[in-house]
Amino acid sequence: MNRELLTHIALFFMLVLTQVLLFNNMTVLGITPYIYILFILLYPVKYSSISLVFISFLLGISIDVFSNSGGMHASACLVIAYLRPAVLKFSFGTSYEFHHIKFANTDVAQRTSYFAILITIHHLILFLLEAGNLSFITYSLKQTLFTTLYTLAFSLVLHFLFSRKKK
Repeated sequence: MNRELLTHIALFFMLVLTQVLLFNNMTVLGITPYIYILFILLYPVKYSSISLVFISFLLGISIDVFSNSGGMHASACLVIAYLRPAVLKFSFGTSYEFHHIKFANTDVAQRTSYFAILITIHHLILFLLEAGNLSFITYSLKQTLFTTLYTLAFSLVLHFLFSRKKK
C-alpha cells in the first residue's frame, strides 16, 4: 500500500474515534461539533468523486452506528460528497478546474467559505432529518446555525494546527 492511502485510512479512523469518544461528549448548550466531516472536506481533489461518495457513506454510517442515529449522518455525508465538486469550483475557481488545490496553501477566506458552505449543508440536512418534519423548521435552523459555527471554529483550528504548507 502506498503511504498516502495509509494516511487517509488512519485519518478516517482517527476522525471517527475522535468524534465518538471526544467531540460527542463536548456538547455545549445542546450543540455538538461534528469534526468527522473534515475527512470529506479535505479529501484530495485528485482522487475520484465516486470513491469519495462511497467513503463518505462509510464515514457517515460509522458515526450512525456509534450514535444510534439511523442513517442521518450517512445521508448528510452523501449529500456533501455529491455537492463537493460544485462547492470547490465556487470557492476556488480555476485552481479546482486544474486540480491544483492544496488546502494548506489556499487563501484563508476561500478555505473558510468552502468549509462553511459544506458544513452548513451537512448540518441542515442532519437536523432536518432529525426533526422528521417541517413543523420543527425553526429548531432545525437554529441547530444548524449554532452547530455550524461550533463545527467551523473547531474545523478551522484543527486544520491550521495539523496542516503543513507545501509548495
